[in-house]
Amino acid sequence: MNAPAASILVVDDEPDLRTLYELTLLREGYHVSTAATLQEAHEQLQTQRFDVVITDMRLPDGFGMELLHALRDQQRPERCVVMTAYGSAENAVEALRSGAFDYLTKPVDLKQFRSVVASAVQGGEGVPAPRSQRATVARSEALACAAGSNPALDRLVGESEAMRTVKQRVAKVARGMAPVLIRGESGTGKELVARALHASSQRAAGPLVAVNCGAIPENLLEAEFFGARKGSYTGATADRVGYFQAAQGGTLFLDEIGDLPLSMQSKLLRAIQERSVRPLGSTQEETVDVRILSATHHDLAAAVQAGRFRQDLYYRLNVIEIFIPPLRERKEDLPALCQALLERIARESHSPVARLTSTALDAIASYPLPGNVRELENLLHRAVALSEGDELHVEPFTCTSAPADAVASAASTPHSTAAAVSAPNGSDAAHALPLPKDLQAWLDQQERDILVRALHANHFNRTATAAQLGISLRQIRYRIARLNIQGPQDDLHADSEH
Repeated sequence: MNAPAASILVVDDEPDLRTLYELTLLREGYHVSTAATLQEAHEQLQTQRFDVVITDMRLPDGFGMELLHALRDQQRPERCVVMTAYGSAENAVEALRSGAFDYLTKPVDLKQFRSVVASAVQGGEGVPAPRSQRATVARSEALACAAGSNPALDRLVGESEAMRTVKQRVAKVARGMAPVLIRGESGTGKELVARALHASSQRAAGPLVAVNCGAIPENLLEAEFFGARKGSYTGATADRVGYFQAAQGGTLFLDEIGDLPLSMQSKLLRAIQERSVRPLGSTQEETVDVRILSATHHDLAAAVQAGRFRQDLYYRLNVIEIFIPPLRERKEDLPALCQALLERIARESHSPVARLTSTALDAIASYPLPGNVRELENLLHRAVALSEGDELHVEPFTCTSAPADAVASAASTPHSTAAAVSAPNGSDAAHALPLPKDLQAWLDQQERDILVRALHANHFNRTATAAQLGISLRQIRYRIARLNIQGPQDDLHADSEH
């Protein structure tokens, strides 16, 4: 016996559009009711329950947002999809922040309309999607059942108050379509949070495509994001699928979004707003159905003020924000983190799990760990490799015990060297360094010394060095070129060019 199809309420004051939406949904096998005004919608909601409510933003006797707020205040189970006029980005963002499942921009593309409604229905409790969507829903429901003890959330190790807040927020916002901005220092686990959001959503059966925005050459950004047709640029020997198309039906995670150039930000904004992309060399738009997650270690609000990041894109991405605290603010999670990392190291090396003693834990706690969990993992890797027997041995932190850590610490606290110059007269620090005659040259030399030390510590691996110093690969390449830092693999003729 088949379960009943989902019931949907459509609220729109334009008769032609209301009929079009009704016929489209009836063909998909849904039960459909309609209303022309806010009052009619309230009356229907008083007499029955629906699975999804689709409402226009502007109605003759009020606004669709009032209906959304009423559903939220009454804690009703209906998922609400809001339709906004073209270009009403602020309305869409406000609707998502107020609890709307998703939004549609008028004039509505019917393919996109069907996709959004199917997603909303799949998110409902025990309500199957009609016809062709049932197999997809079955997979999603199986994943949801398996997520009783959500393995994705379990990977977010730690029971501190800060981490419990992160997990609760992930569980709360995962099942919607609102864009999420994940903030946190380098190494705090922003991608893990993104994966937890995807795995906890109704899109878990779809792909999760993770993109490091700072690692893509600027001249390839458009082709990488939107795809390209054969012959559209030199070297394009075949059609190429972009990240948006690859994430169809799933989630697109834009890591280090703050490193995206301004020229690409405007194109990304349009793709998010219109839910369509145009591959390089094509004249046709392609509809895309993806949820956008983004992450950054930058202060994007400050970047907006400085003109380095588009304000409209910032508001589009920052509908919901999740902040991951640095490790220094949740030291109580160290034992659980160390144990989880040691177990992972043991699995990867096919060796027994090193025993974590209180002495080793005290030694680990003495490290500043500015690189957060990523640096903690590196520290444990070194300790496991150098330990004898089954007991973990960790040397207590000193300035010379971990040069890589010291470099990262120096980079993350730039005021330490400046303090000697700016100390008040009469203090010992005031005489530690003479005042520089050329401040810019002095600062360049400090930056060069830090970069050289970090590059040596990472065996001139630029990606690892950039990650340790909390900057993008593009930024470190720029600094290496500007400061004329030579690596062991560089030939000497570069000097003759300057």
